Amino acid sequence: MFEFAYIWVFLFLPAPLLVFWLMPPLKQRKEALKFPAFSDVEKASGQKAGSGAWVSKRNVLQWIVLSLIWIATLAALASPQIVGEPEMKVKTARNFVIAADISFSMANSDWEIDGERVTRWEGVKQVLNAFIEKRAGDRLALVFFGSNAYLQAPLTTDHDVIRFMLGETDVGMAGQMTGIGKAIGYSLKIFEGDSIDQKVLLLLTDGQDDGRGIFPTDAAKMAHKDSVKIYTIGIGEATGKNDGLDEQTLQEISRIADGEYFLAEDPEQLGNAYNTLNELEPIEYEAEENAPVTLLFHYPLGIAMVLAFALALIRGLQKLFFG
Repeated sequence: MFEFAYIWVFLFLPAPLLVFWLMPPLKQRKEALKFPAFSDVEKASGQKAGSGAWVSKRNVLQWIVLSLIWIATLAALASPQIVGEPEMKVKTARNFVIAADISFSMANSDWEIDGERVTRWEGVKQVLNAFIEKRAGDRLALVFFGSNAYLQAPLTTDHDVIRFMLGETDVGMAGQMTGIGKAIGYSLKIFEGDSIDQKVLLLLTDGQDDGRGIFPTDAAKMAHKDSVKIYTIGIGEATGKNDGLDEQTLQEISRIADGEYFLAEDPEQLGNAYNTLNELEPIEYEAEENAPVTLLFHYPLGIAMVLAFALALIRGLQKLFFG
């Protein structure tokens, strides 16, 4: 958008006219030739000589050029500029810890991507990478758990590090069992001492808690007390058996910690869960205080200088050739 930063400068536009009307014209004395019998000529003619003066006069072209110079000078002083739309920048909104189950059951090759059979973990990594790309502005941390929980990447806005560490992890690196309660308890420690109010834990698992250590629901109560919201994603098929996905516990965890539970039986459902999560925890943007500005004052200033130079040149030539 084009605008003048100091539009009030144009209030001085009629200033030259006020000077022209209110101030007397400039008078310059002319050189005179002394004539001894001048008084006799006055008596003979019956007229009395007055003081001689020359009043400077300008033609129409000069007045037009001077007016254009004045307008261009005021335009430069008014600081013309093009102001762009305020740029939106991502506001660091929340701390987001991703706790992913890498127990042996995640090695089941019952998922399919682009017609190819993959393990649950490979499918989770592919879809999780796309989710991480959309979380610009969040400080992410990565926790992997099996029999125990381990910090793979601390809270950071460098999401390339998160994706790299995700790619370097494989099933079984944290043990054979599934310690959901331990994973939640360990993740809560990452949030300690942080000033950001919004804290979110995303928990992905395809099994049920091994019963060792803190119970998952007790850990969820601790998270609720610390204002940590927990979203749980159940991976694979809910069989209801002792060795299958424990949906009931995951639902209870998300209920206690003010989150939501999602079932992902395949990569498509997992992607839908992430999309819903993006809507539930949207990225916040804020406008830059200073919109981008392109200054244009040098254009009218240059025009004024060129016109002034041209006028001075013309007047100089007139005096040179016409006196």
